[in-house]
Amino acid sequence: MFADRTQYLGDPDFYAVPVHELIDEHYLAGRASQVNLSVPSDTDKVVAGLNIESPEKPQTTHFSIVDKWGNAVSSTYTLNGFFGSGVVGTDTNAIEPGKRPLSSMTPTIFLKDGKVALVIGTPGGSRIFTSIFQVVSNVYDFHLGLKDAVEAMRFHHQLLPANTIFWEPCAPIFGQLAADLGVAGYYLANQGFNGDIQAVRVEHGVPEPVSDPRGWGVTSSGKKLKAGRVIQVDWRRPRRA
Repeated sequence: MFADRTQYLGDPDFYAVPVHELIDEHYLAGRASQVNLSVPSDTDKVVAGLNIESPEKPQTTHFSIVDKWGNAVSSTYTLNGFFGSGVVGTDTNAIEPGKRPLSSMTPTIFLKDGKVALVIGTPGGSRIFTSIFQVVSNVYDFHLGLKDAVEAMRFHHQLLPANTIFWEPCAPIFGQLAADLGVAGYYLANQGFNGDIQAVRVEHGVPEPVSDPRGWGVTSSGKKLKAGRVIQVDWRRPRRA
């Protein structure tokens, strides 16, 4: 109920509240069937139930796309937490045309013999680097299939907070490994899930899309790829006339 309330309710003079859909008997029966009377619901997995367009939210989204001609797009875009901190500085800092703010976005395309082999990316702030690295290492160093590589446990470590390794709720670090890390001077902490990988791997001309079960992404796949070519474009700076 509260997931629907948060997503769909508002001033009907300014927002088209889906009243009829929310009170539909079949919809209500479906929502009721999702309630487990024996154990509490996992609140991280409770979402609004209507399959309708939702308003834009803050933070980051990633798309990994390979078309039937072998063209590939790895696109990460972000609203960066409601467009920044909301705090206005006392001066103008160092504004320049074409200058971009610091970002951890890492949309990535791997090529093999000039053809697309892997398209991958994720939201996740500073955890983007470590999430992508671990999945890529799982594929090419440990020879896991893409699905297993994405689903495997991940951890995160960065400069600050000092000497802290973050593990995921689905795969806490414990036992002898935790003891060894503690002796080495590391602290262990839970910081939620590390990334929301969206990836497409191409083998023998067949694309395999995988969406991270940690998030809300979806996949769609068509037929075997036709012969194509890769065009690499540097979008880091606007072109000048």
